[in-house]
Amino acid sequence: MDASTGRDDEENPVARAVPALERAFDILELFLDEPEMSTPEITAKLGLPRTTVHELVGTLLARGYLAPAGRDGNRFRLGVRGFQLGSAYADRLDVAHEGQLVAGEIAEQCHETVHIGVLEGTDVLYIAKVDSSHPVRMVSAIGRRLPAHCTAVGKALLAALPRTRFKELYADTTFTKMTENSPGNRTVLRKELDRITANGGLAREYCESNDAVACVAAPVYDRSGSVTAAMSIAVPTVRWSDDAEMRLGELVREGAARLSERLGHRAG
Repeated sequence: MDASTGRDDEENPVARAVPALERAFDILELFLDEPEMSTPEITAKLGLPRTTVHELVGTLLARGYLAPAGRDGNRFRLGVRGFQLGSAYADRLDVAHEGQLVAGEIAEQCHETVHIGVLEGTDVLYIAKVDSSHPVRMVSAIGRRLPAHCTAVGKALLAALPRTRFKELYADTTFTKMTENSPGNRTVLRKELDRITANGGLAREYCESNDAVACVAAPVYDRSGSVTAAMSIAVPTVRWSDDAEMRLGELVREGAARLSERLGHRAG
């Protein structure tokens, strides 16, 4: 038990710090101030054994976090993998910021609740939202997580995954049924995802996460053409109809395309 937090060590990330990882991060952080460094220079700055630095640098080179600087192989610089991680982080910030703006535009057009969500494992995490202007509306919050298979946002994201990744995610997953309409197993979910793919990525759910809510969602693409998020429009079932589903489906596609464009995606 950690007296300062009242948490068991197994639940406290600080208690599980790995010395080798800390040293690897120490090496990487040296390059924030120095564009190039050699193994002796790293050793001198950190006060670590040269063999330890040599092994860690070798691992960072193999994983792409460091790269050779020059032909002799004795000096190093930051590798492309760090840039990729930084870009992914920046993209997530862009999605939340730009998503909030576009969600506001779409909400003004339909007067319903609009969400932006991203996939976190088998959950969907809501990172932006604009509430409906109607007094009767879906109650939700930024930062909320729901099982992806129970939501239109989640299914739009899952449908974009490679099948191998989908199987990995749901290999040992117990399917939580939030309502009687929630998918109860991987086979049922896979069939639904295939229908979504055949429909150009447009997903729907009717009373699967909430007995009184229906929803449509469409995928959002980043500059690389990968699905990075999804946009949804959520509607109380009292305002849901076939006409509403068609109209809102077209609108959520438009909104997702608009957000994709703001994130640097070029259709076609």
